[in-house]
Amino acid sequence: FSGLVFCADCKSKLHFCAAKSLKRNQEFFRCANYKDGRGSCTIHFIRDVVLETIAKEAVAGLADFVRCYESVFLYMQKQKCGEFQKKRQQELKLSVESSGKRIADLDKLFNRIYEDNVIGKLSDERYARMAAEYESEQKELLEKVKEEEQQLSEMEQKSVDMRLLLQGLREFTDMNELTPTIVNKLIRRIEVHNPEKKHARKSVKVDIYFTAVGLVSLLDEQEIRKMMEQMRSASQIPKQLTA
Repeated sequence: FSGLVFCADCKSKLHFCAAKSLKRNQEFFRCANYKDGRGSCTIHFIRDVVLETIAKEAVAGLADFVRCYESVFLYMQKQKCGEFQKKRQQELKLSVESSGKRIADLDKLFNRIYEDNVIGKLSDERYARMAAEYESEQKELLEKVKEEEQQLSEMEQKSVDMRLLLQGLREFTDMNELTPTIVNKLIRRIEVHNPEKKHARKSVKVDIYFTAVGLVSLLDEQEIRKMMEQMRSASQIPKQLTA
């Protein structure tokens, strides 16, 4: 899990601590900002074997859910961000196209005022002012296009990530083992909260952010039936699947 584990409070990485004096089941993670109590954050301690157990249980739960209800899972994710993402993607594409045209127009305008200045139709003072305005606008548009193209790229990557997630879940189901390869396919980030003491026992809350979908809350049987009814109403699945 090295490189994937973060503090839920300060968002710094959790350092993996291992030594010859520590047994395998004693190796642990702690917040990089703890610094033996002298830092800006609390310890956020968790043993590696405990984190592995928690992660494996979370992956097993999601893998089992997807194995039984993959269509429901995909519908949930589509409901979560599908329509908004589709609309936003369209808006970004139109904006990039419009900005690209304006950037090309500004190049033409710049060439025109340059020629007008050379032949004396435009004074040096006015040319300098107009050139500065065109250059400033073009610079802003280029930055805007770069940012919007990055957003589009991230949206397209989500489709790739979803395929990667489903592939990783199937591999886990077949092997029932959390290998480094499967971890890298399935998990994008793990956040560890500070341990809490309840009834003389310490417990640690761990948030696991899965590839493409982030935090996942699995549905119970009643919620699954309700979701499948919604899917049937929306003509997402044939009636036989809900029988």
